[in-house]
Amino acid sequence: MKDSYWFKTTLGDNGEFRNGVNFNREQEGVGLAILKVKDFGNQFFVPTNDLDELNPHLIEIPENQMLKEGDIVIIRSNGNSELVGRSLFFRGANKPVTFSGFCIRFRPNPEKILPLFAAYFIRSPFCRRRFTAYGSGTGIQNLNHATLSQLPLNLPPLSVQQAIISILYNLDEKIALNRQINKTLEAIAEAVFKSWFVDFDPVRAKIDGLQPFGMDAETAALFSNSFEHSTLGEIPKGWDIKPIDQIADFLNGLALQKYPPVNDEYLAAIKIAELRKGISGSSDKVSPKIEKKYIVEDADVLFSWSGSLEVVIWCGGKGALNQHLFKVTSTKYPKWFYYHWIKYHLPEFRAIAAGKATTMGHIQRHHLSSAYTVIPPTNILDKADEVMSPIFDMIVNNEKESQSLANILNALLPKLLSGEIRVKEAERVVEAHL
Repeated sequence: MKDSYWFKTTLGDNGEFRNGVNFNREQEGVGLAILKVKDFGNQFFVPTNDLDELNPHLIEIPENQMLKEGDIVIIRSNGNSELVGRSLFFRGANKPVTFSGFCIRFRPNPEKILPLFAAYFIRSPFCRRRFTAYGSGTGIQNLNHATLSQLPLNLPPLSVQQAIISILYNLDEKIALNRQINKTLEAIAEAVFKSWFVDFDPVRAKIDGLQPFGMDAETAALFSNSFEHSTLGEIPKGWDIKPIDQIADFLNGLALQKYPPVNDEYLAAIKIAELRKGISGSSDKVSPKIEKKYIVEDADVLFSWSGSLEVVIWCGGKGALNQHLFKVTSTKYPKWFYYHWIKYHLPEFRAIAAGKATTMGHIQRHHLSSAYTVIPPTNILDKADEVMSPIFDMIVNNEKESQSLANILNALLPKLLSGEIRVKEAERVVEAHL
């Protein structure tokens, strides 16, 4: 039970709010990073490496619209009510960062509430329910200072706040570390793939009489030392060309609204939204009595061919494949091979979709037939698999662990913030899973 020294207050009594920066396209440029709604993903910390920038010579921004360590940025306005109220915690950056006018910044008073405790409170199911209620209806939904200020808050002493956030923050740190590792692994795999199968670096090195960089003599011996002409231009001698839909099967999902849940048995519907934020309480529930091929499992490759075109290695748990998504499989080629070929063609597919004169751009089957891949001899593919498959497996394992940790965090969060369970009990739960 919650101890008597917790006291009732409101969020507004423990910090101050500030709206973000309004700007136009002419003021974009280089120099000042800006956090926008599009940067809010399924994460806890403000990303600082890939933010758009403003030109500080074309727009004057007051000091209190710059982010500082400990700030919490909340989406205040969006046409998608599920995004309204989503928040990120700013840990600081090696460059100045501001935030969009579609967001509100909450700056906690650390003498009353620790910034991380405030961040977890804003992220809690209680606040999410409040935000969803405020964001209901049609059109652009908004949160304002008054709404956020009036959020009721049960607040323990700073020492208890620190004990609570140390548990939750350690979980978030591990999740963030796993995802950073995966970014690095993904970059390594992409670099190897591009070098071997797009740029043909080993073949070019051998033509120049050089040892291919980073490659042992046995592997280098597998590559030819000449090119031959093809419809795609010069490719290594003895290699082949195939459309992407001949190296993998692209299974389109079902119209899952036709398959309602059966009694209490159901699967979560995996739609485009789930590719970005995972399965959640708002995911549709559908019957598990669908053909096995339409059931999605961890490590499946999913490709959204409509709306927001993305390709992902799914690690969000078992679910059902919705229409507008392909589940991509192959009986002949390894998973990493066709995954990276889809990634390679993704900019082209997105350009095609963007050119559609419809509200939701998309590609069609014939676009897959026009997207070509270069196929090496079996011995080279097998050697590449020795490098790439372990990387692929590490990415999957890291993401699955992150999902498991996120589930633990989400289960502990409301109980710790309400005082329903004590810190020691929560520590035992975490230790059992780490």
